[in-house]
Amino acid sequence: MRLAFALVLSLSAAVMAGPAHAQSGFYTAPPDEIAAGKPGSLIRSEPLPGAPGNARAYRILYRSVGLDGKPIAVSGVAVVPAGTAPRGGRPVVAWAHPTTGVQPQCAPSLSGGVFETIQGLRAMLARGYIVTATDYPGLGTPGPHPYLVGASAGRSVVDSVRAVQQVPDAAASRSFAVWGHSQGGHAALFTGLLARSLAPELKLVGVAAAAPATELGTLLADDIDTDGGRNLTAMTLWSWSRVYGAPMAQIVNEQAVPIVNDLAADCVESLRDVVLRLWPTRQLERRFLTDQNFGTREPWRTLLARNTPGVTPRGVPVYIAQGTSDTLVRPQVTRAYAQTLCRAGRAVQFDALQGIGHLPAAVDSAATAVAWMDQRFQGEPAPNNCASLN
Repeated sequence: MRLAFALVLSLSAAVMAGPAHAQSGFYTAPPDEIAAGKPGSLIRSEPLPGAPGNARAYRILYRSVGLDGKPIAVSGVAVVPAGTAPRGGRPVVAWAHPTTGVQPQCAPSLSGGVFETIQGLRAMLARGYIVTATDYPGLGTPGPHPYLVGASAGRSVVDSVRAVQQVPDAAASRSFAVWGHSQGGHAALFTGLLARSLAPELKLVGVAAAAPATELGTLLADDIDTDGGRNLTAMTLWSWSRVYGAPMAQIVNEQAVPIVNDLAADCVESLRDVVLRLWPTRQLERRFLTDQNFGTREPWRTLLARNTPGVTPRGVPVYIAQGTSDTLVRPQVTRAYAQTLCRAGRAVQFDALQGIGHLPAAVDSAATAVAWMDQRFQGEPAPNNCASLN
């Protein structure tokens, strides 16, 4: 039981954030209002109390684009530091959160402790950065949430940076960095892939990721015999069956379908949430997949490949932190991805966190990540330790 608890706990850095609040009308907008503006335009904002360092915080609702190409609304949080903005505006850091669930009520902006879930927030505000924190589509706003769908997450991050340009008194500059953990590391890498084409008016100075999900086929195959991995796989299959129409019944034992649905209904934001997931997770150990090699079958093979991040564009440096004791995102998989970037000639700073597991990876690397992003905003040459990865 202790092992199960630890592995399920590792799914989210927001575990101790406190219970989520009930949703309100803030998160919904009629289709004509959503369609009335361009992606990244702000629909509405409202003050959000409790930000550290005398910062001003806002809950935001902004326009983006769904996987079907149609306009959607996405929610999130924007935090603006105290003081006068510098000439040229404040740099922006877009935070991409780790797994919190796949249902609308699991949005971090609904959490009573959202500011504690943004790793390095105080340090970023002290440096004068605006911080945006998207919920991703289908969290907060109507679902389903496209879990580990790279194009969806990356677009929602980019559009959050566009939206903060319109937040009252934010004075945001066009320069931004993206920083994320786990699912959010996956989102950060896809932001690096998509930012230039989606928002040429913005300047992405760097991508920082802690324990990012990279090679999804390998990740799900490696983790299927762990409690954390079964949770991750269950949420992925549940989500993809809805956003892609992929046939979950093709690979999930009929008796396990209600258990997968139960897990999908629960968030991973509080200690209570974690405890509630323990029993259904244990049930999956006995009966789950009819084919553990489902990643080699269509349409899963194509979908896994589509949502595995590729090589970031030239001129976009990358910082990657990976715990050497991570049992959810395997260190060798993350290292292999970093090596792929290195072979493509990208500037990579890879930080191996000795003895660190999945949950604390972002906490332990936040200070280094913030310092690395600060150097990118200052225009300093990007460090590269690719030679040490050979």
